[in-house]
Amino acid sequence: MQPDKKLFTFEETKQKLVNYCVYQDRCHAEVEQKMREFVLIPEAKDEIILYLLKENYLNEERFTRSYIRGKFYIKSWGRTKIKMHLKQKGITEKLISSCFDEIDEDDYLKTINKIYENYESKLKGLKDYQKKGKTIKYLLSRGFEYEFILQVIEN
Repeated sequence: MQPDKKLFTFEETKQKLVNYCVYQDRCHAEVEQKMREFVLIPEAKDEIILYLLKENYLNEERFTRSYIRGKFYIKSWGRTKIKMHLKQKGITEKLISSCFDEIDEDDYLKTINKIYENYESKLKGLKDYQKKGKTIKYLLSRGFEYEFILQVIEN
C-alpha cells in the first residue's frame, strides 16, 4: 500500500467528496481524480459517484455552464480555448455546444474589442500592419475565433 493514500471509512470518504463538490462545481474527471487520493475498492467508488449524481452534487451540465461563464466573464477566454479545456476534462462536444448560450453575443464582441484595443495600445514602435498582426495572433491565443476578430477590427 502506498503511504500517500489516506485511510478513511466509507462514510468519511463520501462526506469528503460531498464537501469537495459543494465547494465548487466539479466534473466527473475531477471527482475521479480526487478519489485516487483515497483507498477505495471499485464498488465503493461507483457507489459514491452514484450518490453524488443522485443528490445532485455532481452535475456535468451545471459544471459546464459555470465553467464557461467563469472562463469568459472572469478570465476573458474565447470559445475555442474554453471548448478545448472542457474537452480535456472529458466533457462531450454535444454538452459543450448546448451550454455556450451562457455567453451573450454582444458581450463576446465587446470583450474581443476591449482586449483588442487594450493590447494594440501597448504595442509601440511598430507599423500598423505589424500591430494588427500581433494583436490578431494574441486574440487567437486567447481562444477567440478569427471571424469574430476580423468583425471587431473592421468596425
